[in-house]
Amino acid sequence: MQNGHIHSHGDGGGGDREGSISLSGAVAMGTGVMIGAGIFALTGQIAELAGPLFPLSFIAGALVTALAAYSYIKMSNAWPSSGGIAMILQKAYGPGTVAASASVLMALSMVINESLVARTFATYALRPFGQETNGLLLSILALCLIVFAYVVNAAGNRSVSTASLVMSGIKIGGIAIFAIAALWVSGFGGGAFGQAESGFEGMGFVASIAFSILAFKGFTTITNSGGEIVDPHRNVGRTIMIAIGICVVTYLLVAVAVGSSLSIEGIVEARDYSLAAAAEPALGPAGFWFTVVIAITATASGVVASVFAVSRMLTMLTEMKLIPHSHFGMTGPLRSHLLVYTVVLAGTLAVLFDLTRIAALGAFFYLVMDMLVHWGVFRYLRRDVGAKAAILLAAIAADGVVLAAFSWVKLKSDPMIVIYAAIGIVLVFAGEHLFLQRREQNEGEPS
Repeated sequence: MQNGHIHSHGDGGGGDREGSISLSGAVAMGTGVMIGAGIFALTGQIAELAGPLFPLSFIAGALVTALAAYSYIKMSNAWPSSGGIAMILQKAYGPGTVAASASVLMALSMVINESLVARTFATYALRPFGQETNGLLLSILALCLIVFAYVVNAAGNRSVSTASLVMSGIKIGGIAIFAIAALWVSGFGGGAFGQAESGFEGMGFVASIAFSILAFKGFTTITNSGGEIVDPHRNVGRTIMIAIGICVVTYLLVAVAVGSSLSIEGIVEARDYSLAAAAEPALGPAGFWFTVVIAITATASGVVASVFAVSRMLTMLTEMKLIPHSHFGMTGPLRSHLLVYTVVLAGTLAVLFDLTRIAALGAFFYLVMDMLVHWGVFRYLRRDVGAKAAILLAAIAADGVVLAAFSWVKLKSDPMIVIYAAIGIVLVFAGEHLFLQRREQNEGEPS
């Protein structure tokens, strides 16, 4: 059986080296995943739950994420590794059902994120042609983007880091230009912010933070690639805080720009392409096209960076013998197989589910996994890594409150997605328990 100490600076034979991702490359990769999902896929859904106060939901999400990042930074500083979250869980809980299941939930939430962002890419790409509700075209385009992400990732670390850096620059600059221009034209008093706050519910606002947290969870991409970042003991924590900081500013700018241009009803109606919808009244046809191009760039780079992180995490779980693996007749290193599995799973989800349900499923899986990480660090590792108990408990409490509010709101509006999420979580835990039991029997190890 694997022991608790894992020195996984490699990638299971993928040929990538320690220190192959610079500080700026890592920040670009983190913001690449975050901004691809957060702004384009989730703004409308956050506004639907939070009402006119929806820009504040991003600030609340950033605060909860900063609390959450504390565990990951402390652990990554102590033990930087590729697939960092799996390593954190294994060190906390040992190589058993809890570590394996929580790691699988994390991987699933990342794959769900890829399909969410791929669908968003397709929605924006089809919007100029009035085809954004065409289910077949949405599925085909989303699938094409996921295949493109596979091709870029199959080329290795350097191409992912370079592509992320270039695309992140275009994206963040473009989004800032859109937001400032839209605000210049619309001012602060119009749109959603000119509406009376009637019908606003505190529970809806707290629930909306679940989606805001999803908009920031790309910071975990940095943790998962920790072993490949230059000087990881110093740079993993710095990278995470810089990336969260850049995203807070970007999200706030965009939220205020969208809110000043569209009413809450308008944002909700156009929730899958709210930035493009906001650009048209504020900036005319040129603004609309500019936003569509930026959205396509942002979502494409988000999927590329996310596939990179998930394939590493799954490679590490396989090397730790925490998930079953079959080569299905494929040759080449382990990571190239898991790249294929990641892409197949993300593609399947992108074809089968709509944006709202994909996002909700991702939020449930991520929050449960996040609470297990903080509890593991609090219970077993805080003295080893020098973490403060109060911050860890605050992170668990914040996640718990948001999860409870989100579950309550979803039970009223879409109870089936809560049931799907619960079944998914139970199946992951039960499946892992059986797999690990069988593995022990096969290896003739004592339980």
